[in-house]
Amino acid sequence: MRAPKKKKGRIAPPTISARLTGHFALEAHADGNVFARFEDHSLALGKFSAGAVKRAQALRAGLPLAAFQRKDHAVDKEVDLLVRRLARSGLLEYGLGSSKEDKVVIEPQVPDYWPRTPKLGAAETVVLSRFAYLRRRGNEMVLESPRAGALFRIGDPNIAAPLASLATPQKISRLRRQDGFPGTELLALLVDCQILFRIEAGIPHGLRAAEGDDNLVLWDFHDLLFHTHSTEGRQANPLGGLYPYAGLIPPPPAVRPRWPGKKIDLHQLSDAPPETLSPFTKLLHERHSTRDFDDRQPITLAELARFLDNTARIRAKWKDQADLGDGGPVVEYAAHGPIRPAAAPTSSSFILRLAIARDLRATSTITTPTGTHWCRSTCARRNSMRCWRAPNSRWARLRRRRS
Repeated sequence: MRAPKKKKGRIAPPTISARLTGHFALEAHADGNVFARFEDHSLALGKFSAGAVKRAQALRAGLPLAAFQRKDHAVDKEVDLLVRRLARSGLLEYGLGSSKEDKVVIEPQVPDYWPRTPKLGAAETVVLSRFAYLRRRGNEMVLESPRAGALFRIGDPNIAAPLASLATPQKISRLRRQDGFPGTELLALLVDCQILFRIEAGIPHGLRAAEGDDNLVLWDFHDLLFHTHSTEGRQANPLGGLYPYAGLIPPPPAVRPRWPGKKIDLHQLSDAPPETLSPFTKLLHERHSTRDFDDRQPITLAELARFLDNTARIRAKWKDQADLGDGGPVVEYAAHGPIRPAAAPTSSSFILRLAIARDLRATSTITTPTGTHWCRSTCARRNSMRCWRAPNSRWARLRRRRS
């Protein structure tokens, strides 16, 4: 007699867990106030009950989101509030896997990211975004996209091959039959981050037109990648003078070394002798920045609004045929105050970035032709103000700088 075949046990789906990043720890005081602490830095999170504080301690190893998102009890609601406050401050990451190990770790790149798993049907077809890319970061592999609200740190190398197969459209039902199928949960998270996207059968104009709207079609990969990684609010990488390699490599010289090739003496090409300077040349030589601020009378919101209105608003619009030979399309142009004219769609869709050399004590919101901008004082020593869209959390930058 043949021995009966062993029935395969049902594999439990991977869970999504939230955990504190880096070296941050939760600190609870006797009065119920909870703080996130790293060395001599602390962030107040509010007052919570003893039960909520006890459950929140699991965030060090990983607390499943399903454990408190049902909100059946008051403690669940408190834990949910605490976790979301930590997320908004950039102090959480999310693991996808079992209790023993995470196959994937999700690192939020924007403050409002929260893991979501939209339902994917077996008959649906998904494909990788043309903006998705896999790269090495230290000893890790990360999957990211300039459109995504989070990047995915790949812990299981077996996931890479199924993801690579998604360079061509694949049905969910077919993916499930493949060896090393990463799981519907991961695919849903990638769809939510726009690293994968759904497509319909028989796309008439190719995958590029099927992803996003008409504005996205005009963006190339390298342009969007540079755009998001050179502006704050769209990625969590630290920006500015952090000097991460100080002491490892010598600092570059103030004047770069000469390029190879023939040297051209500009003085020999000029009609006027070197000692003769025109008033305009003198002005160029003498120009400098004046950092003398009146702290008693800082710039007002009305003055700032008037400045933006006179420098950034659209002054004129016109249409002309593009210089592409016979039959070129008609392109709409716009002139922005004193700024040079630009062709649509970049003319009125760029992000306005200003560095205003006056002090503005209060946080303000300014609406310009390019959208809404949050403005706040960022450096009390220089009394300077900077405007940007959706600023990153300073805690997220601190965490990545110290880790």
